[in-house]
Amino acid sequence: MGPKILGLGLSFLLCFLSGTSEAQVKPSLEKLRFVYSAIGSSQSSVWIPYEAGIFRKHGLDVELVYVGGGGRAAQVVQSGEVPIGIFTGGAVVNSNLAGGDLVIVASGMNVIPFFLVVRPEIQRIEDLKGKKIGVTRFGSATDFALLYSERAWPVKRGKDFAVIQIGGMPEMLAALKTGALEAATLNPEFTILARREGLKDLVDMSALGLSFPTSAIGTTRSFIRRNENAVRKFVRGFVEGNHLAKTNRALSVEVLRKYLRNDDAPFLNAMYDLYVLRYIPKIPRPSAEAVKTVLGQMSEKDPRVAAAKAEQFIDARFFEELEREGFIRRLWQ
Repeated sequence: MGPKILGLGLSFLLCFLSGTSEAQVKPSLEKLRFVYSAIGSSQSSVWIPYEAGIFRKHGLDVELVYVGGGGRAAQVVQSGEVPIGIFTGGAVVNSNLAGGDLVIVASGMNVIPFFLVVRPEIQRIEDLKGKKIGVTRFGSATDFALLYSERAWPVKRGKDFAVIQIGGMPEMLAALKTGALEAATLNPEFTILARREGLKDLVDMSALGLSFPTSAIGTTRSFIRRNENAVRKFVRGFVEGNHLAKTNRALSVEVLRKYLRNDDAPFLNAMYDLYVLRYIPKIPRPSAEAVKTVLGQMSEKDPRVAAAKAEQFIDARFFEELEREGFIRRLWQ
């Protein structure tokens, strides 16, 4: 064998061994499907780490799956069709009471992100007397936010003003503009649009001090038993993603632009200020206090809730591990 052929053979062997060694050092990513339930800024706590490659950094090849509606997303996770997702913490409670095993492993938002938006002639809460206030549906998050706000008001539904279910945010904004409604419970996106139409927000319901699991990272206890490490990796990436979102405005706004399909820079920056800087918790550990609010809300109609404890709907092990190893502390140093 000539020296040139021998050299080529050795080079090929070295390249092969190098490639084999690299493959051993870099294990393949674990695939994990994840369901989200709205095309709105409330989902940005997942979109941002996904787009930044943070889940891949922690060993996961995440596939995002969209399913309209938090209740439907919770059903998809409970069925096992998709093992983990983001949806309201109330769905976790309802699932468990019905015999399911959904559990919260991290928090997306623990505030009610709504504003009471009114027509220009409404100057104070007392001016709502004799008026019509819109919600999407009775029993919805918009209705619950209004009910909670009313506790501190001198005027009450039924007696002083009427509550009308309209069906959606676009319909409520249209009704406000025409005068068919004098007030409505709007999310931040539509509140900003309403301001541009000369309407005003009278009450910031997120600032009333209510802890409510508007969005939570949920999976099933059975999936944790089968693949605890996948959940561990996801929570780690989620926590790091929250840090990135809160410390990198440019990247986060670009992600919002992509998912919201909106190039309006003032609007996107307003969404960032509200959702990422205010609503999404700095450390997204699951909140027993937020679940207690759900239990309190449900206890009036469902006797099964009386014996329930908030902690039974939460699995905090992953945050306990991160805190023990100093992962969260190092992120925020």
